[in-house]
Amino acid sequence: MSQVETPAASSATAAEPVPAVAPRSRWAAVRPFLPLVALVVFAALPYSSLSIPGVFDGALNQPGTLQLLAICLVFGGLAASYDLLFGRTGMLSFGHALYFAAGVYGTDILITKVGLPLWQAALLAIAGGAILAGLLGAVALRTAGIAFAMVTLAFAQVGAILVARDFGGLTGGEEGLPLDVSGLPAALVGVANTVNLYWLALAFLVLVVLVVHRVANSPTGRVLAGLRDDERRIGVLGLDPYRFKLVAFVLAGTLAATGGVVYCLIVGGASPHVTSSDLTLSLLVMVVLGGPGTRWGPVLGGVLYTYLDHRLTAFGSSSAVDALPGVLSGPLSQPLFVLGTVFILAVYFFPGGLAGLAARLGPLRQLGASARRDKYRE
Repeated sequence: MSQVETPAASSATAAEPVPAVAPRSRWAAVRPFLPLVALVVFAALPYSSLSIPGVFDGALNQPGTLQLLAICLVFGGLAASYDLLFGRTGMLSFGHALYFAAGVYGTDILITKVGLPLWQAALLAIAGGAILAGLLGAVALRTAGIAFAMVTLAFAQVGAILVARDFGGLTGGEEGLPLDVSGLPAALVGVANTVNLYWLALAFLVLVVLVVHRVANSPTGRVLAGLRDDERRIGVLGLDPYRFKLVAFVLAGTLAATGGVVYCLIVGGASPHVTSSDLTLSLLVMVVLGGPGTRWGPVLGGVLYTYLDHRLTAFGSSSAVDALPGVLSGPLSQPLFVLGTVFILAVYFFPGGLAGLAARLGPLRQLGASARRDKYRE
């Protein structure tokens, strides 16, 4: 039997106050536009004459500052490409630097030794990096876990040996291979055109971020996340884990080769350092420092690590460090010691990386939101 609501009850219900709805947080309204704002700010930096003492040696629009920022942007994109393997698919590769080196040396050799124009050399270098990633990935992905990491490391070591031994007289050996700028467009040659190289590095970073985010939000990206969490479950669903991992491996290698092309133009040549396994380990540190598998963490980690790596060298040889007691000046003059200390402290206090800061500051934001709701009700 249905219950009939009396007029008194209806009037009492109608008299109850409607709960107040708190206004939308300003941060939530602004947050979607932050990447666009950051892009506009970075694109406009070459027009700024602002000088930040202690952070940069000169003004923001100085060629030295722009070159440092361009290198930071390239490694931010390179770290994001490595995160496609490590953070989003769960593959620990120690050979990612090999595909970056393929882009660097491929571009340099094709321009300097073969005499091809830049656009042809760049396309061939990127295609070569993709093919190399496909061939080596097809073999390495037959293994898993530590075995996969060791196989990729072995391939990277072979590449480093070929470069150091000056295979075919093409790489320049331990001295590297300077880039023949006579075959480059005039807009990319000379100190006055450093701004164009900076914008090229920014475009590379935007490209990598868009590709990685597009893949992560696609059905393929959800499969890659499933492989990271539980590969056997993906196999039970009837999907081929090997095929999806190979796609991620080739895509990451192609993006790394693209970054190698840009890096070759910025530094004006190729050096054996780009083939070393130390570079891949640095990429791993960048991703962990920023936050693996996050949207912006690897980019922030790559930019910050590269900046510190370059600036700490100048800091270690400064007069301020030399004036300190020997027990302090000795360690502080070693950039790797300072970088290692920063990394240990960051991992200890921020286990989720720089991207995890938002979660750790969440209680403070909730407290502020609660105060705003109380104020709104009053």
